[in-house]
Amino acid sequence: VIVFAKFNFSVTEMFAQMKTATPLKDSFLNPGVKYKDGLDTLSLNLGLVLGTAGLPHILVRFFTVRDAKTARQSVVYATWLIGAFYIMTIFLGFGAAAFVGNEAIMKANPAGNMAAPLLAKALGGDFLFAFVSAIAFATILAVVAGLVLTAASAFAHDFYNEIIRKGKSTEKEQVSMARYASIGVAVLSIILALFAQTLNVAFLVSLAFAVAASANLPVILFTIYWKRFNTTGAISGMIVGLVSAIVLVALSPNVWNPVAGKAIFVGEAIFPYTTPGIISIPLGFLAAYLGTVLSSKKEDAAKFDEILVKSNTGHGISDASSH
Repeated sequence: VIVFAKFNFSVTEMFAQMKTATPLKDSFLNPGVKYKDGLDTLSLNLGLVLGTAGLPHILVRFFTVRDAKTARQSVVYATWLIGAFYIMTIFLGFGAAAFVGNEAIMKANPAGNMAAPLLAKALGGDFLFAFVSAIAFATILAVVAGLVLTAASAFAHDFYNEIIRKGKSTEKEQVSMARYASIGVAVLSIILALFAQTLNVAFLVSLAFAVAASANLPVILFTIYWKRFNTTGAISGMIVGLVSAIVLVALSPNVWNPVAGKAIFVGEAIFPYTTPGIISIPLGFLAAYLGTVLSSKKEDAAKFDEILVKSNTGHGISDASSH
């Protein structure tokens, strides 16, 4: 609201100022400034659009409400809130370009990650700067806590209990493994973060979405809509989607760049696109399909019908409170 007020609550004036606010002048508003290749833009959008449905720390929130009916309602509310937030980022970006300036943003952080806090300082001084920084820290902490909890729970229950102990571990053992997993995930995340200091946070977010779309979305959709889908297909889809996304990113221009300081390593990128979605998402779906059709496991028709009816009609959702 503060940023929009600076533009006199006029979208026309906002776009007019953008033509002179950056070194790019008129071309700032043209497509292709950051992503020169149309396929690169398509790859980014595929990850952002499809990945939203597969983010684990979002999916786990559905188990924090009292029943399935409330969970279905929360999807509607969350969609509107997230959509409104995405629209706000347009004003934040334009405001940072107009009232902070490209030079000041790059000077504070070459990756551009300080744009929002600097905009807050330019508009409201030290108080608003501290307020926005505190909100950012709290948000990051909440997301990290959710991710660590999700990873630890999955490791303790799905991997340790179901695979290693064949479902025979005690609750105390699962809690202990969840604690160890939390420490392991936290340490690994810190190590990876040290290597990602020079990367733009927007890219890291798009990477998370691409991984979710590649590894989780195929499993979710096939579980709901394909009767033959089985465990082998689910494991195949998740492994191939995850590995392909990570490998392609490791070979992308975000990690390799001929100019020192532009990426983690100096050199030519093997994979030409900055986001892997255009390749890794189809690979995830293909692996899930092939893993299913090549497996000897039989489908559970009754269980599939139950999932299909509940997910599409909501019939029987009152029984989901036990989850």
